Amino acid sequence: MAEHLDVTPLEEPQARLELAFIDDFLRRLGYDPHELRGRTDETARALLIQASTYAATKLTEVECRARYIHDLHQ
Repeated sequence: MAEHLDVTPLEEPQARLELAFIDDFLRRLGYDPHELRGRTDETARALLIQASTYAATKLTEVECRARYIHDLHQ
């Protein structure tokens, strides 16, 4: 089977935005997102869960606003 090393993996359409929301949340709390992801302690885990929840909420808000604007233009 041939390897396709030059092929870029597919990415969720909003994955970068989600990661930006997570990183922003963690930085506002005074943490380095990259350092925190490398940790395995309970505090790091809890912070990453909070950041993920925050990002999911923000993504939902973005999607709702986009849908609302789309509906206005129909």
